[in-house]
Parts: sequence; structure tokens; C-alpha cells
Amino acid sequence: MEISAAHSLNLSYDSKCKNIHGHNWIITVFCRAASLNADGMVCDFTHIKQQIHGYLDHGFLNELIPLNPTAENIAKWVVDEIPECYKAVVQESEGNEAMYISDDMPDDRFSF
Repeated sequence: MEISAAHSLNLSYDSKCKNIHGHNWIITVFCRAASLNADGMVCDFTHIKQQIHGYLDHGFLNELIPLNPTAENIAKWVVDEIPECYKAVVQESEGNEAMYISDDMPDDRFSF
């Protein structure tokens, strides 16, 4: 999903990223489960989009997530927000992406 959002980074070194700026983020969510639900899904894409895109799009990430909004922390936040999610990839700009993989998710049978 694509999200337009602004952020500023709290870094231990001097960087222009300390200033408020925005990106058109691309967030890819990977989910899995041991079995499909009654609807034949791991989880509904629409619910994920509402929970992530609906919450973050056109927002100021510093006010929306409880972490320094780096691409890595945004990926972690996504994984923590969706119970079926074990991995998220956040692309900040072309060629700049970060991935977070949870250690808590067992190797299950169904994934998307």
C-alpha cells in the first residue's frame, strides 16, 4: 500500500532528516496463519488497509506511532499492529527500504 506521510527523525548525529519532511511510503505486509479463517483467508486485505493506510495516510508519523519514525521502526510498528503479520517492508524512496521480521511467528502453513 502507498502512504503519503510526513516525519522528522530524532537522530544521534546531525542530519537534514531532523527537519519535517515527507515521503510516499510503500508498505508491504506479509501475514500467515496455521489455518485459514471461516472466510478462507489468513486475514482480510481490506482490514489491513483500514488499520494501516487509514491511520497513517496524510499524517505526521511522529504523532501517530510511539517510535522514532525511521523506516525500520515503521516496519516494526506494522508487524506489532497486525496479529497475523510476521514481516513488513517499508520503502521510503526508490532504493531505500527496510524490513522487519518478527521472531514470535511460527513457521505456519498459509501465508500471503
